[in-house]
Amino acid sequence: MTEYVYPALFHPNDDGSFTITYPDLPGCISEGKSLENAMYMAQTALTQWLEYLRDKETAFPDACSLNSVETADGDFVTLIRAELKDNRAVRRTVSLPKWMDDAVCEAGLSLSRVLQEALKEKLSQSILSHGE
Repeated sequence: MTEYVYPALFHPNDDGSFTITYPDLPGCISEGKSLENAMYMAQTALTQWLEYLRDKETAFPDACSLNSVETADGDFVTLIRAELKDNRAVRRTVSLPKWMDDAVCEAGLSLSRVLQEALKEKLSQSILSHGE
């Protein structure tokens, strides 16, 4: 997993929501209904934007400093972190009982897909239980 940090500009709106922009990533814009939601949306937008750039094989721009971001009255700037996961497929040797392999084939399932889904579920449960 690779981490990136960029400054985000938060602009409060009259309805209590926030508009979020990234000075270094023109076009990367999001909005949150509350400050908590805006922080979440800022991280989601940054992650998706960087994944898009990576998929297009476009170099990531350097992040500017917090002090160089111009703000208007009420605006604030904070750093937002994005974690990009390496989604390339890797080959692994997996052992399972013959009856299970037969059942997977008969059901027309993709063993790779089933394994990935089961691991995602197990890992998300593990992460949640460690956070309690």
